[in-house]
Amino acid sequence: MTFENEHLIPGQVGQFFIVLAFVASIVSAISYFMASKIDLEPEKRKWINFARGSFFIQVFSLLAVFAGIYYICSNHYFEYFYAYKHASKELEPKYLLACIWEGQEGSFLLWSLWHCVLGSILIFTSKKREAPVMTIVNTAQFFLILMILGIYILGTKIGSSPFVLTRNELMGPIFSQPDYLTYIKDGVGLNVLLRNYWMVIHPPILFLGFASTIVPIAFAYSSLADKDWGGWVKPALPWALFSGCVLGTGIMMGGKWAYESLSFGGYWAWDPVENASLVPWLIMVAGLHCMAIYNSTKNALRASYFFIILSYLFVLYSTFLTRTGILGDTSVHAFTEAGMAMNVLIGIYVLVITVPVFFMFFRNYRKIPAIQKEEDISSREFWMFIGSLVLFLSAIFIISITSLPVYNKVFGTNLADPADREFAYNKVLVLVAVIVGLLTGASQFLKYRNTGKQYLIKKLSWPLGISLAASILLAIFYPIEYTKKGPGFLGAIYLALFASIFSLVANAACLRSVLKWNLKAGGAAVAHLGFAMLIGGMLVSSGNKKVISDNSKTGLFIPFVKDPTGRSPENPMENLTLLKEVPTRLGKYTVTYLNDSASTEKDRTFYNLHFEKKDSLTGKIDEEFVLSPDAYRMKDNNLTSNPGTKHYLTHDIFTYISTISTPDPDSDTATFRNHEMKIGDSVFYSKGFFILNSIEKNPDNERFHFTPSDTALVADITVYSNDGTRHKAYPALRIKDHQLSFINDTVTSQNLYLNFSGIANGDKFKINARETDRLTDFITLKAYYFPYINFVWLGLVIMSCGFVISLVNRVRASGPGSYIAIGLVLVFLFYLFLIANN
Repeated sequence: MTFENEHLIPGQVGQFFIVLAFVASIVSAISYFMASKIDLEPEKRKWINFARGSFFIQVFSLLAVFAGIYYICSNHYFEYFYAYKHASKELEPKYLLACIWEGQEGSFLLWSLWHCVLGSILIFTSKKREAPVMTIVNTAQFFLILMILGIYILGTKIGSSPFVLTRNELMGPIFSQPDYLTYIKDGVGLNVLLRNYWMVIHPPILFLGFASTIVPIAFAYSSLADKDWGGWVKPALPWALFSGCVLGTGIMMGGKWAYESLSFGGYWAWDPVENASLVPWLIMVAGLHCMAIYNSTKNALRASYFFIILSYLFVLYSTFLTRTGILGDTSVHAFTEAGMAMNVLIGIYVLVITVPVFFMFFRNYRKIPAIQKEEDISSREFWMFIGSLVLFLSAIFIISITSLPVYNKVFGTNLADPADREFAYNKVLVLVAVIVGLLTGASQFLKYRNTGKQYLIKKLSWPLGISLAASILLAIFYPIEYTKKGPGFLGAIYLALFASIFSLVANAACLRSVLKWNLKAGGAAVAHLGFAMLIGGMLVSSGNKKVISDNSKTGLFIPFVKDPTGRSPENPMENLTLLKEVPTRLGKYTVTYLNDSASTEKDRTFYNLHFEKKDSLTGKIDEEFVLSPDAYRMKDNNLTSNPGTKHYLTHDIFTYISTISTPDPDSDTATFRNHEMKIGDSVFYSKGFFILNSIEKNPDNERFHFTPSDTALVADITVYSNDGTRHKAYPALRIKDHQLSFINDTVTSQNLYLNFSGIANGDKFKINARETDRLTDFITLKAYYFPYINFVWLGLVIMSCGFVISLVNRVRASGPGSYIAIGLVLVFLFYLFLIANN
């Protein structure tokens, strides 16, 4: 059978380039491995040149695949299952781009493309280590491309191609017809929760962070292979800093995305997928601190190996968790079941790279140099190692709870996820915050090998005194109000807040008194300062977050089946019911539900809310603004919401829609009453009267924006209600494409519908009115007050700057690779700025 209107060439070309990239990755990996085993330079150079050529064929092929996927999605070729599943005609171009990495195949492709970028840099900067380093990179490429290969071997499907046809993936009678495409009017489209500009920004940066963790382990492998035990640390340290910077930024950008796009009222929920991305970062940070110790004292080389290898292992393990469907019941972020073959591939990928490197590490463990002298307890390296160990143990604690579904699957157990997931993590991690805060503050004044007691007391006394005084003042004048978990947990919060303040003050003091504001040498202090601000901001913003939507005085209570996020039942008292056009008190504001505005995206509606704050003495308006949270009515009739947030320097007002009215037009039996009115005439209705002010041709007013080329008449009507309020209404009639249409207007608070049906005779006009006893349109709104949330985001920016400063400081010692790494950071900061302001 010949199917009509299919565009098969893009898919055939795309699949060809997938196969070509796969073959090229095998050739390049083998060639680099052979080169790493050859000592004779001429022969070695031949293998390297051949490997390079294969690698760049791979780069070109994957770019062609990426372009091919975007082409079929942007042109809405729904004969391809990937385009049908992820794209739709209503999506903006930037969301069509995001469609690529929404799916399994596209995200693996994105990861692989970042390996192409990093590998291209390594080819020109890793010098004598190129062969072993690129062996690891190409081995990883082999598995990533295998994930999107989509071929059958002995009846088993290997990977999943983004170019499969819809008719081969879905069952249905239409696919037996040659014109089946005429029945596919649109694609499923991007998940409604992902239709946010952060979907364009966050995944590419997070995947760059994931991809970059391969570079330090590749350098570690090169030294293990060549038995140059410590030689890898110097060239790998800038890459570890780069990875820590980008991965940490990507994770917190996910928090920013959650804060701006999800309606659970926060930025971190200890979701298993969030945890799976955090764990590799914690271990990478532990590893780069050990590498810094080795760089200065030749200690902690074994720990450096261990943490760097383990960080990449957990990157791969997080991939296993999120992509095999094993977290499908415990995480809102995880992919669904990927199929047994894909699960096996991901599992093999986890093992093939990390297990051999770990084997080489443990086999040569005793040969790896280690200084046997016990470290002085007053030395910087001692406490840096303790801090690294704390980060490592924190990561193990987090991943242990996150992996409960894995234990249940493997061992047949039935271990339950903690009933209060957030508290299960917070009660341990708040104590970790205390330790890390104290260590990151005090360690800046410690010297390598040993530190004089009097010197340390002198340097720490002022930061400790200032921090203690600041903590006491905060407890008195701005106490933490989170008391749900008892006084013990509240005390732990205060200890963590003191430790964060101490770290911030101590690192600022170090920059001033020790480093004399020499930022070139102050990367660690700046990063620690930013991290302390981030943690302090989290403690204050979460500890004093308040629900300000009080519904106890409205008398209108809407029953809730479940929270839109699926977390817990909603409390009607915390969800303010707003009738359309009826001002209602919300904290210190008066909020009015003005109207709805439809989006270009199907089933998405914005709800425009006018906030107004008046001076209590003069009654004058001090402030007013409009927030437009939106909501989707899903096919199962559940609601998915995106919040609207007003940002201030010291706090945020965070709102989201928890319920919307669903009028039943069949239940309204009221009819229009006809009135012939002259200009200036008035007509009474049950709650007041209305006056016809004028008839305007093609007006440009608050409701309509007609142009002189339009043909429209609009009735300007003022409605006066018995309660003293006044409302404007603009019913209209319009001729377009030789068709007459009527545009009614509604005064919702009066349940009054107005229609302008034409000219009666002479100077009279037909104005029709209808009153109904149907419930006025309403929404329920939940609103939070988030204090000092900007400390979280500012802390992230400062911490990232500290990483970049440390990168710059390593340039002289590590060569041009560091310059390129810094360039990548700056490019993505610029990318972030462009997209965020689009």
